[in-house]
Parts: sequence; C-alpha cells; structure tokens
Amino acid sequence: MSTLPLLKTFCRECYSPPEAVYQELKRKGMGLVTIADHDSIGAAEALRHHSDFFVSEEVTCRLPSGNELHVGVYDLTERQHVEIQRRRNDLPRLVAYLDAEELFYGVNHAFSALTGRRSREDFDWIDGRFPAVEVRNGHVLERNNRLAERMAEQGRKIRLGGSDAHTLLSLGSVCTRVRGARHKAEFLEMLRRGGGEVEGESGSFWKLTRDVLRVCASLLEEKPLARVLAPLALLVPVVTLLNCGMEDLFARRWGSWWEQSRGLAAASSRGGMSAASGEAAA
Repeated sequence: MSTLPLLKTFCRECYSPPEAVYQELKRKGMGLVTIADHDSIGAAEALRHHSDFFVSEEVTCRLPSGNELHVGVYDLTERQHVEIQRRRNDLPRLVAYLDAEELFYGVNHAFSALTGRRSREDFDWIDGRFPAVEVRNGHVLERNNRLAERMAEQGRKIRLGGSDAHTLLSLGSVCTRVRGARHKAEFLEMLRRGGGEVEGESGSFWKLTRDVLRVCASLLEEKPLARVLAPLALLVPVVTLLNCGMEDLFARRWGSWWEQSRGLAAASSRGGMSAASGEAAA
C-alpha cells in the first residue's frame, strides 16, 4: 500500500502482477530479474520457479538520527527477510546482520527527499557503512543521481542502477549490467568486485507524472467506487511538479553541504560536477 497519508488506506503503490513484471523485463532483454518491494518479498512466491529470478527487497530502515533510509538487499532467503525486518529500525544492528550473513546491499537514492529528512550524521553512516550506492534511479532527477555517482566515486563504492518502477511502462528503464556473467552467482560475485555498469536515464517531471496517472487509472479500475475521486487526477501534474521542485532543493542543499564537508566543493566549482559516466547495469 501507499505510504502517503490518506492514500495508504485505499491505494497501492503498484498494481502490476509479479508475472507480468517478469515477462516485461525479459521482453526488454534482462538476463536476470529481481523485484525489490518495500519491506516485502511477496513477489517471490509467484516467481521463484523461474531459474533467472532472485529475491530482493527495499528495506525501510531507521538511522541513529531517527530519519529513514531505503536500503536495497539482494538475493536473500525468507528467513533472512524475517530477520532483516526485525532489525530495520536500528541501522547498526541491520548492517551488522547483513555483513554477518554476507548479503549484498546498498543505499538507494541517497540524495533524494523520498524518505524525508536528513541530518549531517546520516551521511557519515551512508559514506562509512554501505559498500554500494544506487547511482542512477529511474525516478530521481539527474542532479540527485549525479551526486550519488560522485559519492560512489569518492568512496570507491560499487555502483548500482534501478528503475524504481511502479508501472510496467517504466520497468527496466535503468538496470545494472555485468558483462560476461552467465548466471546469478557470477553476476553477484563480479558485481561485488566492481564489475558492473549502470544503464538508463534519470527521472523527470514527465516520467513521474505519467506513472502516477497510470497508478491512478489502475486504482479506479480496481475500485470503481473510487471514481468519485477521478477529478482529482487533474491535480497530479501540480503535485508531481511540486515534488520535483522539492527534490531539486533537497539535492542542492545536501549536495552542497556534502561536497564542502568532503573537501570537494573547490574541485566542483573549477570543473563543474562530473557527469555520471561508466554506469553499471543489472
């Protein structure tokens, strides 16, 4: 369900059946498929019979500051999912468990306002404890993604890409590719060694608006009584424009502070922020 106030009582974040997601990704050329739902591995039951599918999740965890962060955890079991959910409100306990279980994980959309507030100490945790960074998110603006790319470059972290798709249309718009990997084990092992490339485009106002409208259409199809709210769809472009504005301000504020605190501001002012190049795909 949606995490937004009011909407969480009747609207889902995604209406795409897992099998439809799998088939669409295969049609778009993915050699491996994983689905990282928020704090859920529900899609695994429907897709576990596919040999090229593996289970992942996007964990909503709580930093020591009390702020939230999204962490992608890949190739986990149901038992590990249960243990992760037990620890997700305590980031030090969570990362200690992930390390002990030798699970591959990374921070998602580090410079995005999607999870709310940030504090300076949050970035110390992000810089210091995460082996991988999502440097390209398919629904995050280019400025936000470039900052994540710079964080990965500065910390010599593994680069990841993800579509963050909530509709079939956006699936695979960003992916992480490992060339030469023949199966999941090779893919993850080579990715851990930094052998990935990120492919795809950042998000935009138009892309976000299109997907929100598609989610609204799916809601009205599933719940005919909700059609009384259909006129509110006219406000979607206004809401998504405001969201994009907030995202840009968030990236400017925290990006500027992060660069200054890491001694990168001078280099940025001389040559400009480097473009996100050599991205990884999976």
